[in-house]
Amino acid sequence: MRRVFDTICAAAGLVILCPLFVVIALAIKLKGGHGPVFYLQPRVGQDGREFHLIKFRSMVTGADRQAALTVTEDPRITRVGHFLRQHKLDELPQLINVVKGDMRLVGPRPEMKRYVDSFPAEYKVLLQNPPGITDPASLAFRDESKVLDAGNLEAHYLSQILPQKLRLSIEYSRRRTFLSDLKIIFQTVAGMHSGEYRASQPHYDR
Repeated sequence: MRRVFDTICAAAGLVILCPLFVVIALAIKLKGGHGPVFYLQPRVGQDGREFHLIKFRSMVTGADRQAALTVTEDPRITRVGHFLRQHKLDELPQLINVVKGDMRLVGPRPEMKRYVDSFPAEYKVLLQNPPGITDPASLAFRDESKVLDAGNLEAHYLSQILPQKLRLSIEYSRRRTFLSDLKIIFQTVAGMHSGEYRASQPHYDR
């Protein structure tokens, strides 16, 4: 039932948001520097299978060759990219991932393989099902880039941020229901509209 619901909602969202996609694509091409409209990055999905996460490009081309994590004032983020990230509009193309079956609307955020390999026990539990666009950890850590230690990004993320996110995601996976998923979706949409989530924790944004 969740798979059917997610597919219908994601497909409907892509149709409804098509004009917005066109506007964002034009803004990226005109103001976002040289490069493609979309950014594809390998992430680990259900049962450890890798797929390409689709996002609107918010950074200069080739930025991921320097570092995967970003802070708020990262010079690699374009002017358009700052706006897209603030309102989470760069995440909208992941609806395509949902239609393809790579992701769900609600589920733990997919990570890069090296981070998954650092927490094998936790991801063995979480990746029994597809990852998702949003979940309680995503809501709680929406502004994570503001608190990451700019001098030691990856170490701080692996030792402090990701363990907390995994704990929240595992706790939610044990008690989730269809209605609780709906609540998470509504909270996420409300956060995109306002530009902020009313949560007690900062968020991770890549």
